[in-house]
Amino acid sequence: MSGGLIEKMRYHYEAYTRYKITLHVIGKDPNSREIRIIRDEVKDTILAKTLLAERNADGEIPMDPYDKWRGAHWVLSILADLGYPRRDKELFPLREQIYAWLFSKDHEKAIAERVVDGRHRWHASQEGNALYYLLELGLEDERIDELVRRLLQWQWPDGGWNCDMKPTATNSSFLETLIPLRGLALHARITGNEESRGAAVRAAEIFLKRHLFKRQRDGRIIKPDFTDLHYPCYWHYDILFALKVLSEAGFIADERCADALDLLETKQLPDGGFPAQGKFYRVGKNPDGGASIVNWGGTSKKKMNEFVTADAFHVLKASGRLNIHHL
Repeated sequence: MSGGLIEKMRYHYEAYTRYKITLHVIGKDPNSREIRIIRDEVKDTILAKTLLAERNADGEIPMDPYDKWRGAHWVLSILADLGYPRRDKELFPLREQIYAWLFSKDHEKAIAERVVDGRHRWHASQEGNALYYLLELGLEDERIDELVRRLLQWQWPDGGWNCDMKPTATNSSFLETLIPLRGLALHARITGNEESRGAAVRAAEIFLKRHLFKRQRDGRIIKPDFTDLHYPCYWHYDILFALKVLSEAGFIADERCADALDLLETKQLPDGGFPAQGKFYRVGKNPDGGASIVNWGGTSKKKMNEFVTADAFHVLKASGRLNIHHL
């Protein structure tokens, strides 16, 4: 059943889905002509144009970059995940918005104020996400080094990051660690930087030693919605997002991913696809935040979601659980 669906998704779905299937499931070279053509097509999709529709005449999205989920920070992170073409000069104004925000005096002041007992208790997912999408979209320049430096400086002794200000908080947070892991692993892969690679290895251990969703002390599920499937996750966490990041970072073969992969496989629908079991957005332009101008398919127990399905096939293929030799 999966084989027929994969073939359909490869040839007949929108470009962003074809990109994910062709690259991560079929295994085409990311620098191949086929992948470059598909990425160019992603730019012309209604979805990509909608995400960028709120830009003004200067090419900026006129709101705080961190406004959920329409600000430049979130738009760039999703475009990067969907295979938007690299080095598109039309995104340069959004890049400058990001740097102006992350390097502003207010931002740096807030960072300095969140140090307790010698530990930086900052939202490292912000710098981590920026590192990821600037690299993935080919928008990086020498300023990227400062994002890497911050993440390395803020890393906690156990290998992750946490924004919890309570002095008693000594364990890293899943929510604040997964995205910095993604950014640093990509930085290490592109640049060969050993410090980034070492930090990514330590960060991966946060998830692996807990089998991605279980408490160490008793094996119970850490949080129920960690085991549900979502897209987009934004800064949130679930097992599929974790498996995808661990696959990108080269850790999917670790035997401690097996429980999460087993659980993922139980969620496959009769048609071969996977559902979105929860969502972190509301469709519209809600001024209170949390609104998306894109509908990502909603939730359903019986209907596949193409975004979730593409990512599920990605991790199952990477883990050797998806046989596609006949495609």
